[in-house]
Amino acid sequence: MYKRLPSLISILLLFCSMPALAQNPEPIFPYSYHEAILDNGLKVVMIPMDSPGLVAYYSIVRTGSRDEYEPGHSGFAHFFEHMMFRGTKKYPGSAYDKIITEIGANANAFTSNDITCYHLSFTKEDLETVMELESDRFQNLWYTEDVFKTEAGAVYGEYMKSLSNPWYVLYEKLMDTAFDAHTYKHIVMGFREDIKAMPTMYTYSQSFFNRYYRPENVILLIVGDIKPDSTLDLVKKYYGQWKKGYVLPEIPEEPEQTAERRADVSFNGKTLPILCMAYKSLPFDASSTDMAACYLAGELIFGQTSDIYKKLVLDEQRVESIDADFTSARDKNLMCVYAEIKKEDDIDGIEKEINQAISHFQKELVETKKLDDLKKHLKYQFLMNLDTPSKVADNLDLTIAITGGIEAVDQLYNSFDRITPEDILRAANKYLVSQKRTVVVLKGN
Repeated sequence: MYKRLPSLISILLLFCSMPALAQNPEPIFPYSYHEAILDNGLKVVMIPMDSPGLVAYYSIVRTGSRDEYEPGHSGFAHFFEHMMFRGTKKYPGSAYDKIITEIGANANAFTSNDITCYHLSFTKEDLETVMELESDRFQNLWYTEDVFKTEAGAVYGEYMKSLSNPWYVLYEKLMDTAFDAHTYKHIVMGFREDIKAMPTMYTYSQSFFNRYYRPENVILLIVGDIKPDSTLDLVKKYYGQWKKGYVLPEIPEEPEQTAERRADVSFNGKTLPILCMAYKSLPFDASSTDMAACYLAGELIFGQTSDIYKKLVLDEQRVESIDADFTSARDKNLMCVYAEIKKEDDIDGIEKEINQAISHFQKELVETKKLDDLKKHLKYQFLMNLDTPSKVADNLDLTIAITGGIEAVDQLYNSFDRITPEDILRAANKYLVSQKRTVVVLKGN
């Protein structure tokens, strides 16, 4: 979760694994899918595919660190990623682990701003076993105060360990600097003082679970060698009695940024200097021309075929790497450019190079062929990454968490297809401007 931030294309894949809408003449997603909603609001998305004997089972909670709006209580979405493996009275953690091991399943979880996801891969014969285990812990999670304190202490230890990663330290400072009111201000693990105080919040933890781990806020994504009708029957059997109770979080709106922000951060260790230049982004909307143009602009300006990459990485070798992450989230977030700089006295020079690269796209139209080649590349890479149930589910989970469904792929690709060089120029002038920018520089000791 705290590894270096991914490239534009890998993030795009998270948003691009969705089937066709009726109004879209050229569907992208190659598999048919089946949806159902139980009376309690639980949504089930089933994608049968030719994967003999293999199934991916994703429980997508549409809650992440974004939903931690109560002061002093950040970090609980990530905390429950840990706590859910403690199990229930019927299947304690040790019993859960034993069964998972016996059936040869692979189980894990992750948390980000907008999602907490629990995922398993296994053979189709064990679908009912997995469904019984997962439905039990989602409905009947149980832990004592002593167990809670132990796990909360472990989370604080994880936070302290993460400070050994310069990218984590940079990102923590970036979000705290770029946001004033919105909950994106704190990173997924939460504010340090909140994590440190977490062992005293046993009663609050129960409230958090009871508000967010409810059927209306969870979507099951089941992909692979399955039969939709019998799979839905199992879902009804094991999840049908789950009670409603989701409480919508009160997310504060971030004020419009009107001036550039800057911050420096020190890393306690050896590292190359890292420069991050981040711009406020649009919320995710697959039908938005502006959002699609921003996505494509990030890759055109800073991708591995860009002029600045060729100059700074390959020819002059002044930076170890330069990457763009021009993605969107449920709410306005950041479009970021990162550069690992080889010499500390070249930080200002690299910032100037980045500004010049952006300025070029604010003044000159990108070549139509270059834009078209990028669109084709995105489609090709997307389709080549859908060959197993787990890969399909991996490329759907974030979209489902943000939008509540998997319909956005054709909207997004239609948006890409209609982007013109003029759209790229307009987006660069509208969004990649100094008053929307936050600049953070990290240096080591």
